[in-house]
Amino acid sequence: MLDIKFIRQNSEVVKDACKKKRVEVDINLLLEVDKKRRELLQALEDMRAKKNKASEDIKATKDAKVKEVIIMEMRELDINSDRVADDFKKTDEEFRRLMLLVPNIISKDVPIGPDSKSNKEIDKWGNIPQFDFKIKDHIQLGKELNLIDAEIGAKTGGFRGYYLKNEAVFLHLALVWHTVNKMREKKFELFVPPTLIREFTLIGSGHFPAGREEIFQIGNPGKLESGETVKEPLFLAGTAEPSLLAYYADKILDEKELPLKACGISQCYRSEIGSYGKDTKGLYRVHEFMKVEQVVICQADLAEAEKWHEEMLNIAREILKDLKLPHRVVINSSGDMGVGKYKMYDIETWMPSRGDYGETHSDSNMTDWQTRRLNIRYRDNKGEIKFAFALNNTVIASPRILIAILENYQQKDGSVKVPDVLQKYVGVKAIKRK
Repeated sequence: MLDIKFIRQNSEVVKDACKKKRVEVDINLLLEVDKKRRELLQALEDMRAKKNKASEDIKATKDAKVKEVIIMEMRELDINSDRVADDFKKTDEEFRRLMLLVPNIISKDVPIGPDSKSNKEIDKWGNIPQFDFKIKDHIQLGKELNLIDAEIGAKTGGFRGYYLKNEAVFLHLALVWHTVNKMREKKFELFVPPTLIREFTLIGSGHFPAGREEIFQIGNPGKLESGETVKEPLFLAGTAEPSLLAYYADKILDEKELPLKACGISQCYRSEIGSYGKDTKGLYRVHEFMKVEQVVICQADLAEAEKWHEEMLNIAREILKDLKLPHRVVINSSGDMGVGKYKMYDIETWMPSRGDYGETHSDSNMTDWQTRRLNIRYRDNKGEIKFAFALNNTVIASPRILIAILENYQQKDGSVKVPDVLQKYVGVKAIKRK
């Protein structure tokens, strides 16, 4: 979330961000609620001060009649105090609800537009493969080479279900292992974080409330030893990002510890609400996948955050260059970057059957929007407590990246060459029809 002081002093800037990100939140109402909340808080503090003074007056006086008058005044004060406290609680709840809806402001170099069509290409790498034969998509390749079974996958796991089989399993795990080794070389601390997570982690990361429809909720969170049903809701994580951030929640770090570099390897689950009828075949849009995610927590300095934003981007691109996969980088437009993002890059990898690039990575600078929600702070060298900045990026996500590998590396005889960097893990140089 944004600092309420910043919102008060820069309301037009925040309103502009809402408009450009297409976020519906009434900033004027928020400011009215904020004003009322402060007034009620002041009233409660004044009443508390009066109660303290009255208690002292009762102790100080020996006059019974004076004591009785003070006690009567205190009773009336208690009644008014309860009423104000109740009003404050309701106002505070509305204030917090509205604050969670306020988007982050936008970097000046972000292109303005309503959706992905306004994204701007800023770099490109690799040559688009030229085939002298009729190409196959990853669905056909996966079927012919006995690598993917989406039909039984749907029967078993429902819509968008799939099985990876045989060498596809090795490819999938090889990608993860190669990436994990790379992240260890880059001095990231490695985690296998929880994928079953509590609500505060998703509120803290900003996936709630705006993206609540994208998250699977557990219908049966379990029972206590007494037989009582667990009341607290649990959710399946759509990325390791919320769990990694929550690891540092409510901590005051030392500036010398920064930057913190965390890498999470986990299964991920997304409901893909709103995407039915879109990318319904194959592995491009699925409910369950594996991802290696990187998170950086750094000093509250835009130049420092932007340095890490670029560094995280380059790490992901290094993986794609290892795989020799053609790709491009786009800077996302205001309407295609999410409520909490200050600046965002997508990496799109070439997928021959689409005749286009497909998004495979997302790299985001969140500034202090998430750390305020999770209360992640640090003490600088002057002893001042500040909210840190947070960034996140996909290092690799599978099986979507398998689309690019299978299709770019397909051969005329129907086989698929294994990328050189993965051959030591997969055990073969090419995947051939059995």
